[in-house]
Amino acid sequence: MKQTIWHDRRQETIEAKTMWFRSLSMAERIEVFCSFTDLALSVNPGLKVRIHAQPIAGRIQVISAARG
Repeated sequence: MKQTIWHDRRQETIEAKTMWFRSLSMAERIEVFCSFTDLALSVNPGLKVRIHAQPIAGRIQVISAARG
């Protein structure tokens, strides 16, 4: 029997991606997050020196800790 790998457009929906992410353990989620962070820093090393990020209009939000 020949095993094959298949891919379906339904796997690209935000719901499918959410279900996949929720299926991961906490350690696996952190590993994915670190991988994305490493990718972003490899493309743009200047990201880590930006201290005072400002929000950009659109879907991106900058979240900061409340100082009190």
